[in-house]
Amino acid sequence: MLAEKLAAYSGTDAVVLGLPRGGTVVAAEISRALRLPLDIVVVRKVGHPDNPEYAIGAVDEKGTNIFNEEEAASINQHWLKEEVERQSVEARRRTRTYRGEKKPLTLKEKIVIIVDDGIATGFTMRLAVRSVKADKPARLIVAVPVAPGGMESDLCADGADELLTLLPPGEFLGAVGAHYVSFPQTNDEEVVRLLHTP
Repeated sequence: MLAEKLAAYSGTDAVVLGLPRGGTVVAAEISRALRLPLDIVVVRKVGHPDNPEYAIGAVDEKGTNIFNEEEAASINQHWLKEEVERQSVEARRRTRTYRGEKKPLTLKEKIVIIVDDGIATGFTMRLAVRSVKADKPARLIVAVPVAPGGMESDLCADGADELLTLLPPGEFLGAVGAHYVSFPQTNDEEVVRLLHTP
C-alpha cells in the first residue's frame, strides 16, 4: 500500500532505506514494487531502564544521539552513558552484519525514501532523518504505515521534506504492532537476505 502511494518514484533515481530490523521488511517490498535500490540506515532505540520498550532516545553507529531531554535527565546518568555506548556498538555490529561486503548507496542529490514499520515515539526515525540529511539528498521522504499526531513537524524540523502514512495520525493506536494482523520479530538473517536479494 505504501508502494502505491510512492508510485511516482517508480524507476526514478530514488533509493529506499529501511530501518532494521522490521522496517527493512517493509522497505524491501517498496524497493521491489518500485524497482528501486535498497539499503539500510541503522539507528538504535535507547529504552527507559524501567521499561525498555519505551524509547527515551536513539543512537547511531557513530554515537550521534537524540533524546527526550526531560526523560533522559531523570534517570541514572552513568547507566545512560553505558546504554548509549552499548546501543552504538550494536548499531555498528548490525551495519557490518547486514551489509557484509556490500557498499552503502550514494545518497547525495538523490531522492531518499526512509521506511520503517511504523513510528511510536519517533526518536529512531528522527535520528535516521538527521543522519541521511547530512549526506545532502535532493529530497527526503519518510514513508511508514502508521505514526502518531505531531510527528510530521518534528521530522520536517530534522530535515524530512514529507511524511507519508497510510492512516491519519489521529488513528494511531499507541503501539505500532496494534495496527498489524501479524507482527512477528524480524531476525538478522532475514535482513541480510532482503538486502542481498537482487
